Amino acid sequence: MKTALITGATAGIGQATARLLAANGWRVIGTGRRQERLDALAQELGADRFLGLAFDVTDEAVRNAAIDGLPEDWRAIDLLVNNAGLAKGLAPAQEADLDDWQVMVDTNITALLGLTRKLLPGLIERKGAMINIGSVAGSYVYPGGNVYAGSKAFVNHFTLAIRADLHGTGVRVTSIEPGMVETEFTTVRTGSQERSDEFYSGAHPMTGEDIAETIRWVSELPPHLNINRLELMPVTQDFAGFRVARD
Repeated sequence: MKTALITGATAGIGQATARLLAANGWRVIGTGRRQERLDALAQELGADRFLGLAFDVTDEAVRNAAIDGLPEDWRAIDLLVNNAGLAKGLAPAQEADLDDWQVMVDTNITALLGLTRKLLPGLIERKGAMINIGSVAGSYVYPGGNVYAGSKAFVNHFTLAIRADLHGTGVRVTSIEPGMVETEFTTVRTGSQERSDEFYSGAHPMTGEDIAETIRWVSELPPHLNINRLELMPVTQDFAGFRVARD
């Protein structure tokens, strides 16, 4: 039985992925800040299929201690899903809160790097796989996206670069880059449930389950195949046109 570690498993894409992989025969280590949700997942999926680790992914010391403290039979990790991420604020750069920018960098970039480096030796030993959740925002910027878009561009390109570093190891590395997905993430990003409902009304966005199914497909491909990057959007979403400011 293979083991996956999924960050941000208490909601949205991470939670849906934990459920789907467990249903397809994986053992899942799920991380997140909300212990009660991890406990609920363990009860739902079974203690033999799900192990929750409650910590803030940006806390390096606690994160490393949690990984080092895994029970012996959960330490052989075959798949790392770097899913935890956030967007804070939608303000233009000249009005943005610098603290919001730092939180996004700490979560979307620094924490991802730390966990990746921690688990790479084991992934190489087991010829495992890593899936990083990027975003179409890393390729197609939008007003107010500034640091969020920049952090996801980093994730998208870091994935390709680390794939080059791992040449010959047998480790598969994939960047999955979703567009509009309706999850709790969107409520936080837009500031309220009311704003989220208004934003997605009639848009038929993707769901966390849609992205989870994509992660499952990528993770279960034959070991000689690698999906480098995969961009997904709902049919209703398209690329923004250029804007021109006029006198």
